Amino acid sequence: MLEVGTKAPEFTLPDQNGEMHSLAEYRGQKVVLYFYPKDSTPGCTKQACNFGELLPQFREKGAVVIGVSKDSVASHKKFEEKYGLPFTLLSDVERTVIEAYDVWKEKKNYGKVSMGVVRTTYLIDEEGIIIKAVGNVKAAENPAQMLELV
Repeated sequence: MLEVGTKAPEFTLPDQNGEMHSLAEYRGQKVVLYFYPKDSTPGCTKQACNFGELLPQFREKGAVVIGVSKDSVASHKKFEEKYGLPFTLLSDVERTVIEAYDVWKEKKNYGKVSMGVVRTTYLIDEEGIIIKAVGNVKAAENPAQMLELV
């Protein structure tokens, strides 16, 4: 996980509509950047839907919410449409941003070891500095937790 107080790594990735987004375009706003393992899985769906429900409150506080996974643009589009997600989902199929943010790790599941995205959420300030880094995220609770931190 990246250290609080460090500059957030810049990136440019496609969203669920194939439009490119870079971190720099969000200067002047707080950014809740959350990394999740996979579209349409139970934990990731709960986390995304909860962020969606709380989005008006994030906006009131001058913050945007951005989800990132290694799923494809097409997968993100289906996920967005199925659950009515009102925020940006970025596709990082080559894991460049996932690795830059240090969330590609060894995971153990039922004794099986594999590499994958460890659910992590960063709060980035208006100047592009990481002001909170939350690891070991509980999917359902993370959106409310981040809203308090904003």
